[in-house]
Amino acid sequence: MINSDRITQRFIELAQIDSVSRQEGEIAARLTQILEDMGAKVIFDNAGEKVNGQIGNLIARFPGNTGAEPIFLSGHMDTVEPGNGVKVQFKDGIFTSDGTTILGADDKSALAIILEAMDCVLENNLPHPPVEIIFTICEEIGLLGAVHLDYSLIESRFGYILDSTDTEGIVTRAPASNKIDIMIKGRAAHAGAAPEKGISAIKVAADAISSLHLGRIDAETTCNLGTIAGGLATNIVPEEVHIRGEARSHSDEKLDRVTQTILDAFFTSAKHHETRNGTDNGLPKIDTRVEQDFPRTNIPEDHLTVRLARKAAGNLGYELESKTIGGGADANIFFSKGIIAGVLGTGMKDVHTLKENIALADMVKTTGLILEILRVHAAGEPV
Repeated sequence: MINSDRITQRFIELAQIDSVSRQEGEIAARLTQILEDMGAKVIFDNAGEKVNGQIGNLIARFPGNTGAEPIFLSGHMDTVEPGNGVKVQFKDGIFTSDGTTILGADDKSALAIILEAMDCVLENNLPHPPVEIIFTICEEIGLLGAVHLDYSLIESRFGYILDSTDTEGIVTRAPASNKIDIMIKGRAAHAGAAPEKGISAIKVAADAISSLHLGRIDAETTCNLGTIAGGLATNIVPEEVHIRGEARSHSDEKLDRVTQTILDAFFTSAKHHETRNGTDNGLPKIDTRVEQDFPRTNIPEDHLTVRLARKAAGNLGYELESKTIGGGADANIFFSKGIIAGVLGTGMKDVHTLKENIALADMVKTTGLILEILRVHAAGEPV
């Protein structure tokens, strides 16, 4: 039933369409053509306008032929850089790029799998629930498509996002994340003639950072200071430093705590330098900004999304293991809107690198899982 040649050709075609974040217009047009030829009704929201992109999120609907509640299948259309001019190589059942770009299996493998599953359903007139296809934009630059998705257009309350590696896993837990921006303002001075008149923003930052425990905090919490920029020249005491970082945790309480610990370290360092320099003008000064990058996902093990996928995998002869990950996905945003999305794997490996690859056999396997999920749900089998 599954046409592996069609998956091969479709994945190659989609992977070779340029679609780095905010530039998904061409691939969205091609997907629209394919989906409408299959009989779907396709609409777009206005998320593209909100992120300064070419197009919004694509939403396609296939009516069901049973009384089952609607279900969605989702992937993202954008890729990371270098993602333009992809030339797909296919050898011994493995897709790669030519080594000068990423492949784009993240997440175009999902697009090809979802399209093949729906082709199989329609060609064979299989029992199926109403299916909503959600292809998002700008996932790779902060889940922006999901953040700005018009959720009033979505009827289904649960479904699956194909955006992981393990073909025998379902992601049920993912952390929340905070973005942390810290600006330190000291006082400039000539580093040779009068260094004592200056307050080094870099030294303030260094003292704060050296007091912190960064990296793995515990089994469910991490933090990182990822960029630091400041100073003008070697002979000037640096007046400003800008630091950007993040904190992640599966516990909202721990996330708040580690975020505050990072901020407190910089305020404490600033106070120490103010006292040491005897200043009375509020220098060094610390300005901070904390924004939620994405909320956490925590799907109960007994939720229909998990039980249905496990039932389908069991029918196919393997177990689907619940996975806890340290990254975020569109599922995090969906979860915050009351829409439950289990994240399934397509087999993609070494993503975001020039060595990215995926096996056709894994794509076929995930297509089979999607088909069985739709069948079991349509049939109303006990799960």
